Amino acid sequence: MRLNAAKYFSPQAQARRQRQHLPAADSSDFPVRPDYVRQVQALTDTVTFVSRWFNAIACQATPAQVAALRQLPGVRAVAIREAIDLAPASRAEPGKPGEQDLTAADRQLARRQTASLGAAAFKSAGLTGRGLRIAIFDVGFLGVDRHPAFQHIIQNKQIVATHNFVREHTSVFASGRHGTEVLSCIAGVLPDGTNLGLAPQAEFLLARTERLYRELYVEEEAWLAAVEWADRNGADIINSSLGYTNRRYFPEQMNGRTSLVARAAELAARKGILVVNAAGNDGDDEEWHTVGTPADGDSVLAVGGLDPDTYLHIDFSSYGPAAGRLKPNVAAFGTVLAAAPGGGYVRTQGTSFSSPLVAGFAACAWQQNRKLSVMELFAKIQESANLYPYYDYAHGYGAPQARFFVNNAGKSGPETSTPSFDFVRQDSLLAVVIRPEAATEPVRTLPLYADSVVAVTPATSAGNVPAVGREEPVRTSAGDAPPTETLADPAPLPPTHPDYLYWHLANAKGMLRSYEVRDVTQRAVLRIALRRLQPGDVVRVHYRGYTQSYSLP
Repeated sequence: MRLNAAKYFSPQAQARRQRQHLPAADSSDFPVRPDYVRQVQALTDTVTFVSRWFNAIACQATPAQVAALRQLPGVRAVAIREAIDLAPASRAEPGKPGEQDLTAADRQLARRQTASLGAAAFKSAGLTGRGLRIAIFDVGFLGVDRHPAFQHIIQNKQIVATHNFVREHTSVFASGRHGTEVLSCIAGVLPDGTNLGLAPQAEFLLARTERLYRELYVEEEAWLAAVEWADRNGADIINSSLGYTNRRYFPEQMNGRTSLVARAAELAARKGILVVNAAGNDGDDEEWHTVGTPADGDSVLAVGGLDPDTYLHIDFSSYGPAAGRLKPNVAAFGTVLAAAPGGGYVRTQGTSFSSPLVAGFAACAWQQNRKLSVMELFAKIQESANLYPYYDYAHGYGAPQARFFVNNAGKSGPETSTPSFDFVRQDSLLAVVIRPEAATEPVRTLPLYADSVVAVTPATSAGNVPAVGREEPVRTSAGDAPPTETLADPAPLPPTHPDYLYWHLANAKGMLRSYEVRDVTQRAVLRIALRRLQPGDVVRVHYRGYTQSYSLP
């Protein structure tokens, strides 16, 4: 069928395709033939969605109707998805915590969640996400239109479109609170002007795709409907703080090709949209600890969570790999300060909030260089991370850093760093020895040998975190609450990232066999028995910004 791209797509969508040298439209943009739609409507109870991208129709049908559908001309296949209706207790919407006055610790967390990504560099360069359009798919955005944290967005008309794909209308401000918290981690502002995210001047498309208290396959259909809507309305970036795991899939199906949403996310990337997705909150689940879908997609930037106290993987953050690929790709704080409905603020946990922090980061990075294609931006965000080119299945490449785009202008390759350690091969051991010039601390010089080397383990978080997309605020007792802020000037930020040593052991294909983070207490920090290594194995080590590899012939 013919398509008038200039009429169907918004000017912003047309401009995005032109910038990335994409055709004005392709066959996946064409509408489904009306006669096909009419035939399906005549045979079934309800048509719920018609997808241009997949040239497909979603409907409710009985077994007899399914058999009849298979006989229709033009029907290549019929996929059956049985309804799932589950209401786990962890999905219950919380009340209204966080309405109390902000404490000094709250304000410091708000500053650190962006400072950990290098917010100062973006600020000095005037990068605020202006000119970028971000779509957010969530359960709802309760109170966004009234909350002080978003008044600049409302006044400047930065919310350009909304749609409720659950109820099929445009209102999204009267349902769940999760989207409110997510949006604040991109563009929210505290009363004192502190930004909760990195892109307060971006434009937004807000879509409700999730249902409260229920887990239905139709949510994936709503995700697909929302991504086609976002494409048409000119989205540059999609933040999806959602994930689907063991209620529908097996871990081996997290391959970027099985789920509807993973396939839809891959198509979005082909159309020039960066999809940023939460890795998931199943890292401490014995039955399922890997990333969920659509974070499993090759072209989806999956974001894991970091503990603000240690800057290490936070225990609930889901691990990779996803069917052999590196996941998560990057990481950001998994405990944040966010805006809460009712006008207050709340501490909350989950990779749902790591993801929007990186989505805002991506908006600023793309603002700095609008000529980048979506996958060039994807690669450069990874390159900007503080561990790159080191990676593991807990941290990915680490936390993205703004200075890469500001100081390095987004050029390929990591910033130069001074060698901080050496590999020393002995008779039966491969040792990693910290260089003398890198072996200093504020109060001492590290000994060559000490009594022990301490392996770092993530701190235990407060309570279990619900499934991604269903996170609840962190609740503390009154006795645990820090003192109320009384000083006019905020407290200075603590050091950004401790000097841990990261190392992994990979096979010849790049798959990790093991990885570890160590607290450096001596110069001879690591000794690996050569009998552990196999031909083609690679040992890669990262310390103080320097990464080096040792390959076994």
